[in-house]
Amino acid sequence: MSKEETNYTLVTGGAGFIGSNYINYFCGKDSDHIVNLDKLTYAGNLDNIEVSERENYTFIQGDIGDKELLKELFEKYRFRRVVNFAAESHVDNSILNPAAFVETNIAGTFNLLQNAYSLWMEKPFHLKNEFNDVRFLHVSTDEVYGTLGKEGLFTEETPYAPNSPYSASKASSDFLVRSYFHTYGLPVLTTNCSNNYGPHQHDEKLIPTIIRTALNEDPIPIYGDGKNVRDWLYVTDHCKGIHLVLNEGRFGETYNIGGRNERENIYIAQKICELLDKMSPRNNGKSYSDLITFVVDRPGHDQRYAIDASKIENELGWKADENFESGIVKTIKWYLQKYQK
Repeated sequence: MSKEETNYTLVTGGAGFIGSNYINYFCGKDSDHIVNLDKLTYAGNLDNIEVSERENYTFIQGDIGDKELLKELFEKYRFRRVVNFAAESHVDNSILNPAAFVETNIAGTFNLLQNAYSLWMEKPFHLKNEFNDVRFLHVSTDEVYGTLGKEGLFTEETPYAPNSPYSASKASSDFLVRSYFHTYGLPVLTTNCSNNYGPHQHDEKLIPTIIRTALNEDPIPIYGDGKNVRDWLYVTDHCKGIHLVLNEGRFGETYNIGGRNERENIYIAQKICELLDKMSPRNNGKSYSDLITFVVDRPGHDQRYAIDASKIENELGWKADENFESGIVKTIKWYLQKYQK
């Protein structure tokens, strides 16, 4: 296939956790050529990419905040699809440095939307003939909905109530995406996911931190009383959901992707310790759970998130293949290989 006949998909933030898993899984399954644009901040790592030698993969180091670079890339590759993973995403970091989250998550998303509109559309609600099959998918988070009590689930109709600079920046970007659909008719889709886990996640996140500190015989830090609840989603299941929405979702719609795996943080730590006791026992014969240590809670720590994934399940036929207990075994095996090299 010549360059003129090749369909190019822009994946932003593809060297990060979820983006790299998406590229690794789908590069080669479709005929599209994936162009991975990543700034390579601390959270991006090209070692995450397992398909870097494939002919239908190109990496470009750059920032979605760079307007000139984006304009050049859209003109050169004439992307037919955009999948936006690029985001500052660690809540603790957003408390310390909120400006970076505003710049990347809000201004960066705006730059992508504006370049897509300029390339794809003659005017509002009129796509150019050569771009009649284009799609823009924005990957977001359930944290935009705020926090839940002991009961209930987030649905696509739940009002936004972000509680951290991170979630506020993602909520803002979601609203920008929505506005480009309602104002211009840009063919956009949004997914809001629950907590992801699996291979290639950055060391700062909860599950890699538990595994890493345990193996190092360091205290395993758990915020507060460990009773915060998250709905855990294995990253490959999430990527399959994203791809399904990209291909079959209804424009202007939001699809919540959740694993239906609500677990307290203390359960997560105890389960990982229980598995590590079997898979990589301590030399002293004690359980890793002895290392669990409660630390001062983060400011504004949301108590519970949980997603109702009925819409994507019923409309598009998506279903998570992994439950937490199956996915965490795969995850620990991957991290044991990483940390015990």
